[in-house]
Amino acid sequence: MTNKRKTIIQPEVFRNADKIYENIKSNSPQSANKFTIQKRLLSFKYAFNGIAYLYKTQPNLWIHTVVMFVALGLNIVLKISLTEWAIILIVMAMVLVGEIFNTAIELIVDFISPEYNKKAGIIKDVAAGGVLLTVFVAVIVGFLIYLPKIINLF
Repeated sequence: MTNKRKTIIQPEVFRNADKIYENIKSNSPQSANKFTIQKRLLSFKYAFNGIAYLYKTQPNLWIHTVVMFVALGLNIVLKISLTEWAIILIVMAMVLVGEIFNTAIELIVDFISPEYNKKAGIIKDVAAGGVLLTVFVAVIVGFLIYLPKIINLF
């Protein structure tokens, strides 16, 4: 029986994992931790690859991003204060980061337990619940900031 809520792992995500592991293993701890500009730039490349993967595979991230841009538009139209901008940006980041962590947890669970497993499903549900909670908080913050300003327009 397959996992009912299985997220499909793209093979390219793990394509270089063995090569990276061997590279780390073959280097001494001193050389592995040595600071280089090339390693820092490479870390950005990997991070952007991860973000690209998320947008290719996670429809909920697209929904969150569209809502984020609507909120940014409201910020401008309603001329919210600098403090309100900061609060809105923080809750936006919370939702996006929550979705990213949820996806990472789901990928790990699917990698470790490709077949259906009740505990694996619970882990995924808990991670999804975390995202839902951040969305609820973001909606409440949005109402607290936007609603009085929208009411004052009329």
